[in-house]
Amino acid sequence: MKVSIIGGTGFVGRHVLKRLTAEGHTARVLVRPGREHKLPVLPGCDAVSGEVGDEAALRSCLDGADAVIYLIGILRELPKKGITFDALQRRGAERTFDIARELGVSRALLMSANGIDAAVTPYQQTKLASEEALKASGLDWTIFRPSVIFGDPDGCMEFCSQLKSDLIDAPMPAPLFYRGLLPKDAGGFQLSPVHVDDVADAFVRSLGRAESHGQTYELCGPEALTWKEILTTIAAAVGKRKLMVPAPVMAIGSAAALLDRFSWFPVTRDQLTMLLAGNTCSDDGLGRLGIVPRAFDQMALSYLRES
Repeated sequence: MKVSIIGGTGFVGRHVLKRLTAEGHTARVLVRPGREHKLPVLPGCDAVSGEVGDEAALRSCLDGADAVIYLIGILRELPKKGITFDALQRRGAERTFDIARELGVSRALLMSANGIDAAVTPYQQTKLASEEALKASGLDWTIFRPSVIFGDPDGCMEFCSQLKSDLIDAPMPAPLFYRGLLPKDAGGFQLSPVHVDDVADAFVRSLGRAESHGQTYELCGPEALTWKEILTTIAAAVGKRKLMVPAPVMAIGSAAALLDRFSWFPVTRDQLTMLLAGNTCSDDGLGRLGIVPRAFDQMALSYLRES
């Protein structure tokens, strides 16, 4: 199958590309100018230079494709650089699906995100908007909603590597976030980290399966883990014991209100809101696709020892 990839040089995109080409598919990837070095050298994989806002480049990337996979997602905005949730997660997706339909591409897969139904942040709102655009496109669609994704970063930003760098390796205690005035159940909110190879497998397995048309799959690991358990596992994976202390999100949120417009500040208010809401699945999306999810344990996190 000839597959066009929008967002193929990022963390998930690189793993999807490797899985696709290993299965004998060919891939054409839209690559931002200056990011060509981020594209893996793989058989059956070539690049089209351009931005997602460049209609001509999108047409070139999508022309002759059997399917398109839209993977673009960002964690924070940099408006001065044109990096916004609306531009990349909503308008970019809408433009891609419109052109795909016009060019006769029949199949479309979208990486959305788990836990976005609350729609209280621009990240969630634009992810939901991209889902609605795909459902209305007339294409044979499948949507994936992964929880937090971990695995070999392959030179990209990744959940556990970031936590190791920002919290585990830092000299100060790691924060166990909590709401309110009293530290009740500090760090007790739950996430279900899912391995990037399982996410990539879900995309590739669904490509040729008619039963996945019109389906949304929540993608989670096998366990719901507390924030404290996640930090403890990351620390153990790199041979450390980490002191952790309760941290009121109210105080951190106040600091973020002043500083999260600066890229050096580690967390935004919206990220804190979504983090404390938790991120677990009500649907066994991986199981529905015949995938047994990898555990979040020290063995799976061995790549952290190299970072």
